[in-house]
Amino acid sequence: MEMPAPSASVLSRKDQIVSRLKAVLPDAAVISDVMETRAYECDGLTAYRCPPMCAVLPANTQEVAAVLKICHELDVPVVPRGSGTSLAGGALPTADSVILGVARMNDVIETNYADRYIRVQTGRTNLSVTGAVETDGFFYAPDPSSQLACAIAGNIAMNSGGAHCLKYGVTTNNLLGVTMVTMDGQIIEIGGAHLDAGGLDLLGVICGSEGQLGVVTEATLRILHKPEGARPVLMGYDSSEVAGQVVTDIIKAGVLPVAIEFMDRPCIEATENFAKAGYPMCEALLIVEVEGSDAEIDAQLALIMEIARKHNPVELREAKDADEAGRIWLGRKSAFGAMGQINDYMCLDGTIPVSSLPYVLKRISEMSKEFGLDVGNVFHAGDGNMHPLILFDANKPGDLELCEEFGAEILKLCVEVGGCLTGEHGVGIEKRDLMNVQFDPADLEAQMAVKDVFDPKWLLNAAKVFPLDCSAPRRAA
Repeated sequence: MEMPAPSASVLSRKDQIVSRLKAVLPDAAVISDVMETRAYECDGLTAYRCPPMCAVLPANTQEVAAVLKICHELDVPVVPRGSGTSLAGGALPTADSVILGVARMNDVIETNYADRYIRVQTGRTNLSVTGAVETDGFFYAPDPSSQLACAIAGNIAMNSGGAHCLKYGVTTNNLLGVTMVTMDGQIIEIGGAHLDAGGLDLLGVICGSEGQLGVVTEATLRILHKPEGARPVLMGYDSSEVAGQVVTDIIKAGVLPVAIEFMDRPCIEATENFAKAGYPMCEALLIVEVEGSDAEIDAQLALIMEIARKHNPVELREAKDADEAGRIWLGRKSAFGAMGQINDYMCLDGTIPVSSLPYVLKRISEMSKEFGLDVGNVFHAGDGNMHPLILFDANKPGDLELCEEFGAEILKLCVEVGGCLTGEHGVGIEKRDLMNVQFDPADLEAQMAVKDVFDPKWLLNAAKVFPLDCSAPRRAA
């Protein structure tokens, strides 16, 4: 994966840059030792690594502003970093860059149950947001699989979703406002604690911008009352295409489950060996969960199970209690870790129209044979957010490149059927060179013009998202 050559001028000034940063941060918050910077050499896309020049760990918005002012003045590239769980290389540094990590910024600033919002520093992990309010009967809806570790900063950067986004939406649907620091150190407030906050509606521009426009240090998030109850049902089928059709039929029926999750045989087998959740050995399974009162749950599940039976399931299992519900979800939550135990894999993230699921699953299976690489599919089927896991051998010469080629074809397929390159992982470097597949030159120019406004020097995460040949004139200016 090509990255821009590091700036010799910046590297030659490392001691000066580190000294300036230590003047505004505690010594322990500036990491410049070569061995210690290796902790920041990659994120969840571990195939590519490069230690940064140094890393800084500010504790608040003012310290972030001070760091960015120095880097802006000295023309030093900055790569924002949440928890480093990005699967698209969004936090991959360059050798001349400063990693700006928000891990120390994890406080709850304000909780307002009457108006249903919480304001947090963005280094706080996703799951701990719910942890801060659940004893009072509330929760934060977006729930990425990495929610135990991933930071709100990264969720905002990539517009993350999760298993329950079918009903509650992704990050952008649950984000009310942010405090953001621009590359020149200016602190700005966007949105607020209520709908239709005053000023320009720039929140949708910030959410999903992958650290291109500024560093989000605080976030106001919508919290919701916990539902009265929830119940999942597990469905097993003898083909992935049939399972895909079941998803389509459920959506067509007008019922809105809180989640519809999909796993195919490779993932089922790996998960059973790892988590022993009691899944049936079949070609594909769905986990469909509904919520509400007992009467609402019964009515919704009756319709869903009627649809499921029309497609001849090999197993149809409704959770009878909390233990059974937990076991149904155990395998799905363990899937990525389970697959990692049996093979190196690359996790993709394309989104397609739900009606195209049967066709796309069929084509992925065909392409798997063509490329000679196995694929495990586990994804949020309800909103068409696919996560094919391409298995390869990182120690076998050429296998990574073959995996990348296969992955590119899957993502092109997603665009071909009317979908897009990413649902929640972002573009980063993984899909950067495929942006021309989805966007024409005028589209890319418009997007880069937005970055020009927020970051005229192109110092923030500048080697990501846009194909390097498109962004080269701006990065070199």
